[in-house]
Amino acid sequence: QVQLVESGGGLVQPGGSLRLSCVASGTGFVINAMDWYRQAPGKERELVAQFTSGILTNYADSVKGRFTIFRGNVKNTVYLQMNNLKPEDTAVYYCRARVLGVEYWGKGTLVTVSS
Repeated sequence: QVQLVESGGGLVQPGGSLRLSCVASGTGFVINAMDWYRQAPGKERELVAQFTSGILTNYADSVKGRFTIFRGNVKNTVYLQMNNLKPEDTAVYYCRARVLGVEYWGKGTLVTVSS
């Protein structure tokens, strides 16, 4: 059973930065498909950043130029570097992985952007 654990959320002022981490365990496979989603209060969950074709990346328009998804040196670790955070970035951020066609989600980490 694949388990995903996110960390790194917290309270940050507008213009600040945070780095989220996602670690996947419970599989011997290298997981290529690991993505970041978020869900703001009262809104649907949305894609924030993802790897496509293994190494290429794709971002939501609202975060382009501010957020960066990248892999860690440790197997099955993915990060989301978030810069110039805005109040509208406030949400629970989730990591998603797909392994052999099965989708797994973490429990999320809360990011609050407020002065």
